[in-house]
Amino acid sequence: MSARLDVVDLIMQDHREVERLFEQMQADPDKRPLFLPVVTALLIAHSRAEELHVYPAARDEADEHDEVAHSQEEHQEAEQVLTQLQELETDSSKFEQLFNQLVEDVNHHVEEEEQTVLPGMRERLSDQRRHELGKAFLQERSKHLGGQPGQATREELAQQAQNVGVTGTSSMTKDEIAAKLDNQ
Repeated sequence: MSARLDVVDLIMQDHREVERLFEQMQADPDKRPLFLPVVTALLIAHSRAEELHVYPAARDEADEHDEVAHSQEEHQEAEQVLTQLQELETDSSKFEQLFNQLVEDVNHHVEEEEQTVLPGMRERLSDQRRHELGKAFLQERSKHLGGQPGQATREELAQQAQNVGVTGTSSMTKDEIAAKLDNQ
């Protein structure tokens, strides 16, 4: 089985790439306008792929219920900060404050995910299952690489709601589901 399609390895590769992008943005603030769309696209695509394929498997097959709900909430928080960053000048003090918050929050999320969810998946899911999830993760991630914060579909929001234990979304509109998630 190809290790390069192991979903755990793919997720960790994305984590390292985001860390590298953050470091470049911190080292050279003049390049922030160039890097912000890249880091935004990667974080959104990564989050959507995790939410649709990885988190349900981690929750249902690897018994990572609480960890998945917590990770889902952290995705929502990061997306809210990304939305705010998109509206600011990259040389403003407010951008600096929010960017530092994003870096801290994402680094915290990565650390927790790599210490809880991913080891649980590696331990409890077969190589074949992690390979299947890796393929699904890559396909979903590719679909969303041009995505922006706040552009989740109704189905994606419903999956996010399920990941955090919100029920009864089948009859809700996209906006109603989003409001429920915001109140979590």
